[in-house]
Amino acid sequence: MKKLHILYTVLVSALVMTSCKTPQATNITDRVKLQLPSKFQKDSVAGTTATVTPWRQFFSDPALASLIDTALVNNQDLRMTIQQIAIAKSGVLYQKGQMMPTVSGGGSVGVSKAGRYTSEGAGNATTEIKPGKSMPEPLMDYQIGATADWEVDLWHKLSSSKHAAVEHYLATVDGRNAVLSSLISQVAENYYQLLALDNKLDLIHQYIDLQKKAVEIARIQKKADADTELAVEKFEAELAKARADEYTLKQQITESENSLNLLLGRYPTKIDRNKDTFLSTNLQKVMTGIPSELLTNRPDIRQAEHELASAKWSVDAARKEFLPSLNISASIGLDAFNPTYLTKLPKSLAFSVLGGLAGPLINKKAIQANFQSADAQQIEALYEYDKTLLTAYSEVCTLMSKIDNLGKYYQLKEEESQKLDQSISIANQLYLNGRSTYLDVLMDERDALDARMNLLDAKEQQLSCIVGVYRSLGGGQSTLSSGKNME
Repeated sequence: MKKLHILYTVLVSALVMTSCKTPQATNITDRVKLQLPSKFQKDSVAGTTATVTPWRQFFSDPALASLIDTALVNNQDLRMTIQQIAIAKSGVLYQKGQMMPTVSGGGSVGVSKAGRYTSEGAGNATTEIKPGKSMPEPLMDYQIGATADWEVDLWHKLSSSKHAAVEHYLATVDGRNAVLSSLISQVAENYYQLLALDNKLDLIHQYIDLQKKAVEIARIQKKADADTELAVEKFEAELAKARADEYTLKQQITESENSLNLLLGRYPTKIDRNKDTFLSTNLQKVMTGIPSELLTNRPDIRQAEHELASAKWSVDAARKEFLPSLNISASIGLDAFNPTYLTKLPKSLAFSVLGGLAGPLINKKAIQANFQSADAQQIEALYEYDKTLLTAYSEVCTLMSKIDNLGKYYQLKEEESQKLDQSISIANQLYLNGRSTYLDVLMDERDALDARMNLLDAKEQQLSCIVGVYRSLGGGQSTLSSGKNME
């Protein structure tokens, strides 16, 4: 007996000593975050604090607000992210359940008969339940009870897995906010693009009318030998080009409407909109603040940060797989060969408790592979976080520069359009005084329409850029439960 005890002690010691040799995870350092600049490049429009206005206040157009509301209800990408949150939440609950004992209850009925010439059979034959009453044959077995199994979180392995699941859940919440922010900005950009196309189509119609008049005048002058066939063909070619541009714009409008309807989660239908106020549309100024505020304001950065934290906890859990695990099993219940004896307490009471320590000894390849995979995923998550942070900073810098240059560009185009409108008045006055031809007036009007077309392009780019800055600073998202109560 003493030898068996010594052998058992040696085996347990070998198990513990062998299993406690755990590999070390890669020590990752987030240099990109540490080297984050203190300010944005070309931060002339930057404020001390970034302002992230709620989208209902930022977009004042009622038609646009209605479209955004529809998108928030029906968009398929947004619906999928909501389900991803539900899946991640279930993962947290599962990991929390793993830390608790598994308890089950039930009952069973069985029958057995041992051979007469066996130790069990011979013992039953000579055993009396009470004086004068021998053991029944065959022997019934009635059981009612409960069993419990529990893995003791000896090395906090289960706790690490739970933390990983919580961080992944938080990442899905911020992922939903990232999709929400992107969706709102996409709806707005498509809407403003559609308004720009509507106004361009109106200009094309005016351009076509001018070209028709120019063709008529050229034909009259040709008949009067005041012009040549070349001039007529030139104006007819420009008219054909204008008509071709009309159909191109109509197709672009159809495609833009369909793209917007896709964001709204519905089949192609007419988009309600007011094109008349497009050039007068002015969005609120967005203050960029300082780069470090991106870490808290941008949902995609927060998402990447939570995924990195989740990967770190997963590595910790995978490393602890090399350590021995302690499992405790227990059962308690009532056991008798006759149902009437089940209530004969404490004689019918049966229970057992078993504790076991187990760990890998020889074949650790599977555990090693799992650890290496988790370690690689951790490094990948760091690179993804760094990429997201660099992209966000670069995006804000680019848009800040663009919005500044587009503002100056729009002012010059607006000035050009005003000057050309004035030139039309002068051309009309010269025509009335007989100092120019009506064709000269039409050419001035055409130049004015070209300038307005460029002005519409500039306005569309300007609005798109402002919406982009709004999104890049974390605008348009909504707050869900942080999920810290999931711990």
